[in-house]
Amino acid sequence: MDGSGPAPDDLLSLLDVSLHTEERGRIGVPLEDGAEPLVVAEGTVVSLGLTFRLGDAVDGLVFEEEHTRDGRVVDRTRTVLGGFRRGGPYEVWLPPRRLPIGRAHCGLYRVGGRLTDGSGRELARTGHRLRLVHVGATPPPRPTTPPRPAPPSRPAPLTRPAPGA
Repeated sequence: MDGSGPAPDDLLSLLDVSLHTEERGRIGVPLEDGAEPLVVAEGTVVSLGLTFRLGDAVDGLVFEEEHTRDGRVVDRTRTVLGGFRRGGPYEVWLPPRRLPIGRAHCGLYRVGGRLTDGSGRELARTGHRLRLVHVGATPPPRPTTPPRPAPPSRPAPLTRPAPGA
């Protein structure tokens, strides 16, 4: 250590990573490699949650996320989180986003993320696998068609009394 401050490993401790969905609530993301992939339905709206503790103040904290499939980058986002004081734990949720829809998008994705400070120094890295699955849409039951109503009855024609009757 050169006396310029804490080493990056001591500066930020990533405590928890999770996906938040309306349908399933919180889904914990394993922090270790080799874990089973998370299974999520296509079109699900997810928000990534990060919980961390800081050993020193950080200005310009940024989370960069990259989704790859079959070795090709299919999505990359960069979210500026701002400045944080020493301490924590801090919990931040990234803006919600809808996962792709359609069978062509289903499959196994590698999701990698990293937290950097304002100067671009990497403070923490995380990664997990995500399996996007197609949810067979069962069509809603067909409404039973009520029988056609009988035509409205017509009032009997008005009859006038015959003259002289």
